This record gives sequence, C-alpha cells and structure tokens, in this order.
Amino acid sequence: MIQELVHDPIFLGQRSAPAEPADLQTAQDLLDTLAAHRSSCVGMAANMIGVKKRIIAFDNDGEYMLMLNPEIVAQSGEYETQEGCLSLLGEPRKTLRYQKIKVRYQTTQFQTRLKTFTGWTAQIIQHEVDHCNGILI
Repeated sequence: MIQELVHDPIFLGQRSAPAEPADLQTAQDLLDTLAAHRSSCVGMAANMIGVKKRIIAFDNDGEYMLMLNPEIVAQSGEYETQEGCLSLLGEPRKTLRYQKIKVRYQTTQFQTRLKTFTGWTAQIIQHEVDHCNGILI
C-alpha cells in the first residue's frame, strides 16, 4: 500500500531498529511507495514512510530491490557529490560517497547476502543506509 512520506527531520534523524519477519508488510509498502514516486525518486528507507526499521528499497539497474538490515562493510573510491531527498525540502546538498561498496543484508526470506555495488547504485544504497542510521544529508 502506498504510504504518506515523512518530512520531520527529528523523526528521520533517529536510528532505525533491525527488521524482523513481522516487518515484511512494511517492505512491501516501501516498494509500493517507491514505485508511486518513480518519476522523482530512486530509493527509499522505511523511516521515510514512518517506520523506524532497517529496510531499504531502490532502483538496481532498472529493477527494484529490497534489503533488510543492510550494512556497508567495505567501501573505496571516495568522491564528493550533491544529492536531494524526497523527505527533505530544499536544494541538493553536498555529501561524500564511495564509488564501490560491499553490503551485507538480508533478503525478504531473511537469508544473509554479501554483494558489491558500484557507481550510481552504490550511491543510492549509501543514501538509504544513511537514512537507516539517522543521518540526513
């Protein structure tokens, strides 16, 4: 179900709790909400729809992907960029990102995976993991 977006920086600035099997409906709602905003958004974290759980959804080379409990375990190739955020008002802001990241996460079946991402997809994931950690750009 498409959910309303949260714009409260105090709420968004709080760390999210680990996702559990009971949170799978939130994961689906996150996908639905991301799809509804596809023209202006490439990724979302659950706190953007009012749920403080470590769940992210994002465009992975044209297909949506869900990650539960994502954690960036390695990174390389630091660069400076500008990003906007659907939850934050105003112009894009400067931030530091990494060209290549390795992420440990769980699937919706709670199977642990380790995968490397590069470029634009890596940047999206970093932004959404920041949301899970209560970090706003």
